[in-house]
Amino acid sequence: SLTTVIVILAVVTVLIIRFGVSGQCSIHVTALPSPGIIGQRGVLGCTFQPHIRMGSIAIRWDKVGIAGLVHEFRGGQDHLQEQAALFQGRTAVFMDQVMGGNASLELQDMRISDAGTYQCSVTTARGSGTALLHYRTGAFSTPRVHVESSSSGDTLQSEAPHWFPQPVVYWTAYSDAGEYLPPVSNTSYELNAESITLKVVSFLHNVTANTTYTCVIENNIAKATGNIQVTGLN
Repeated sequence: SLTTVIVILAVVTVLIIRFGVSGQCSIHVTALPSPGIIGQRGVLGCTFQPHIRMGSIAIRWDKVGIAGLVHEFRGGQDHLQEQAALFQGRTAVFMDQVMGGNASLELQDMRISDAGTYQCSVTTARGSGTALLHYRTGAFSTPRVHVESSSSGDTLQSEAPHWFPQPVVYWTAYSDAGEYLPPVSNTSYELNAESITLKVVSFLHNVTANTTYTCVIENNIAKATGNIQVTGLN
């Protein structure tokens, strides 16, 4: 069996892609991308040059390929008569931050279908401008690594409960000999009860003593790692 000292490190790095302003405009509007996590609250980020008169600020969000608007705010209040059914009851602007230049949109209960290209349009007394936001949705979770003993020997097991889209999984190892890729591992993906996200389980065989192992799970939304330090073998 293995004698282990287990140190689990959670490092989740959100993969961010920056987008520029779309077209020529008389005020500067900027999209601030961040991925949306399925089932949670998300924010479609957008900023503009601050303006002190709330009554002259109009913010409109549209999504490419969707008939009807995502959200419209003008004259200090929402105007949702033309809102697409997909977004009804799920959207809100940050009203207390609008005069400070925040045109971002809060989106509740994030769904896979919320991914796509959005347009943030802002009009003030100074002029108008737009920015495009290419929004991604998905799920990620931190892997937990532990020792799994069996009659055929000891194995490291890494388990992460929620991922979407399907990630890639690989292991690295670091010992006195340096860093390397362990040769023998196998990974399985199990569909969770909501039939959207995947449970990820990965096994690493042929473990050696005095080595730190890292399981890396990564998709286009995030990268997460789980570490375990093996100090000895009996």
